[in-house]
Amino acid sequence: MPRFASYDGTQISYRTLGDGPPLVCLPGGPGRAAGYLGNLGGLDRSRELILPDMRGVGASADPADPATFGVGRLVGDVESLREHLGLDRMDLLAHSAGAVLATLFAAAHPDRLSRLILITPGLAAVDVDETEEQFRANLARRASEPWYPAALEAMEKMAEGDSSMDVFRTSRPFYYARWDAAAQAHATVGISERHQAARNGYFDSAALDPPATRAALKNLTAPVLLYAGELDPLVTPAMMRRAAPLFNDATVVVQPGASHFPWIDDPAAFGAAIGQFLC
Repeated sequence: MPRFASYDGTQISYRTLGDGPPLVCLPGGPGRAAGYLGNLGGLDRSRELILPDMRGVGASADPADPATFGVGRLVGDVESLREHLGLDRMDLLAHSAGAVLATLFAAAHPDRLSRLILITPGLAAVDVDETEEQFRANLARRASEPWYPAALEAMEKMAEGDSSMDVFRTSRPFYYARWDAAAQAHATVGISERHQAARNGYFDSAALDPPATRAALKNLTAPVLLYAGELDPLVTPAMMRRAAPLFNDATVVVQPGASHFPWIDDPAAFGAAIGQFLC
């Protein structure tokens, strides 16, 4: 895997996949290695996917200073990657918690982006969220599924602080359209006990300032795609529509019948929608 030295010397690794104009793809989790992104519904057929593992995750090195796990500090890694790739401006895609990082990067470096794609994105950087009651109502939409009682109990245990892998796995059906063999095989890809420090540090050491970020995003002229899954309990289409006015040029797309990993639920539909935006 290629590597580069980030702003503080930490070695960051990344994979490349496919051919075409580069598309930098930030994984979520937080603290999840980029392998779970796969080829993003076949986007590698028209783009070269740049898939970094963030510091302390996957093939990337642990930093000397644990404070640099904070999402605000990771902006420096993304900028170092852009410089390493020799890109004046880049197309940037980010999934889930990775979208918090991408949003902060867009606020800090609006002139370095040509397009921004946020997939079922975390929106903590701009303070768009739903209430606990709304979240529970979102979960209840899947109440007819055979896995629902066990998955709901697991979600409650996670909310109480249980971070065990068994509880994590049991909660995962909520995040897929179908809890089939493909979803089950994908559910824990890129997850490791070693990544826990990166996961814990992502928000703990970050001083998010949503008003300042919202103001800075007014300088972003690149088109933005906010991509939601119809069934996603975590990041709903309604949240996407509330976030869209925070960007100068935002489009909201909702993939029918999809949840938090829409490229797993329907690769063809996902690849076609993202490809159309990138044309």
